[in-house]
Amino acid sequence: MGEFFSVACAACWAMAVVLFRKSGETLPAFELNFFKNVLGLALLVPTVLLFEGAGLPGYSAGQWIIVLVSGIIGIAVADTWYLRALNLIGASRTGVVAMLYSPFVILLSTLYLAERLKLLQYLGFLLVLAGILIVIWRQNRQEVSTRALRLGLSLGAGSVLLMAIGIVMVKPILETHEFFWTVAARLAAGVAGMILFIVLSRNWQRMMLHYRSEQPWGTIVLASILGTYVSMILWLAGYKLTLASIASILNETAAAFIVLFAWLILGEPMNRRKIIGVGTAFAGVVVIVLI
Repeated sequence: MGEFFSVACAACWAMAVVLFRKSGETLPAFELNFFKNVLGLALLVPTVLLFEGAGLPGYSAGQWIIVLVSGIIGIAVADTWYLRALNLIGASRTGVVAMLYSPFVILLSTLYLAERLKLLQYLGFLLVLAGILIVIWRQNRQEVSTRALRLGLSLGAGSVLLMAIGIVMVKPILETHEFFWTVAARLAAGVAGMILFIVLSRNWQRMMLHYRSEQPWGTIVLASILGTYVSMILWLAGYKLTLASIASILNETAAAFIVLFAWLILGEPMNRRKIIGVGTAFAGVVVIVLI
């Protein structure tokens, strides 16, 4: 089930991305990220009450610190750095840098969780990364300055490293404590970190101007529900029920699902390179899951 949830998370996130594209992404990236996280947290509160009640989870003081720090670094800081990298070096370069996520998780899981992949699963891992690289590779990228390239690559690599640290450090708690409470507490810490960031470096009034302007709110809300509430539950469920190394690799297939959904829903062209990339990525999934 862990492998199923991890692939389902990738598909759900990909559908959300396609819906954001369809809406035109008229909200700036930070405002959109903040909106979807707040909406996701609002939906998680009744979910926690329904499935686990109003009582606080049985965390120790140290576990509370781990869950909250995981949310702050994995959502607030990592998302901010990732969006900054996106602005500096563009989507295709950032997509290539984001492929460091699963290697980081595998390394941290080996050191911190004593996980080990089988030899053929490493082959599946390489197939998935190769397929995603084929899908997202662009020959003609927009030129950027050397300074912007270095800063963007550093922020992009740092963001996926923090995401990896955040999920690996919370995995033991996911396995042994109240699941929905852990999901909600982690997201709440991330939202709190984003609010602090807004207070320190952004203007609330500027954000509110974007929220009050005409937006395709129906599509944005649906994409936000899929992209935060549903995806985050599936994402963490995958890490709870299978090895973090395997979950991280299967999450990478989101790029392949985005290509498929963009072809089916948006009518974007499907060329030979994309077909080869998608096929290679899903071949890697089959190797990982069936071994």
